Amino acid sequence: MPAALVYPLAALAEIAGCFAIWAWWRLDASALWLAPGVVALVAFGWLLAQVDTIAAGRAFAAYGGVYIAASVLWMWLAEAHRPDRWDVLGTTVCLLGAAIILAAPRGA
Repeated sequence: MPAALVYPLAALAEIAGCFAIWAWWRLDASALWLAPGVVALVAFGWLLAQVDTIAAGRAFAAYGGVYIAASVLWMWLAEAHRPDRWDVLGTTVCLLGAAIILAAPRGA
């Protein structure tokens, strides 16, 4: 599965799972939120394992940039907190770093 597809889906699953726990713990939502949260976190782990790379750490490191971007987008769209210029700059730097990790030429 291509990383360009896996990473956004993994980010959505991870944020959904983490938010379910956040809602239960911090927002006094029902403990029933935990069930879909656990399912989402399992989906996150499975999705990340689909990245075609020889090193799990490389897949995880590159995913970090995508996760940061998705988290800032979540903050804006789901929590109605508009990112400031520092959020945008930091996100851009992280995405550039992820692109370097994924696209760097490597010897066999």
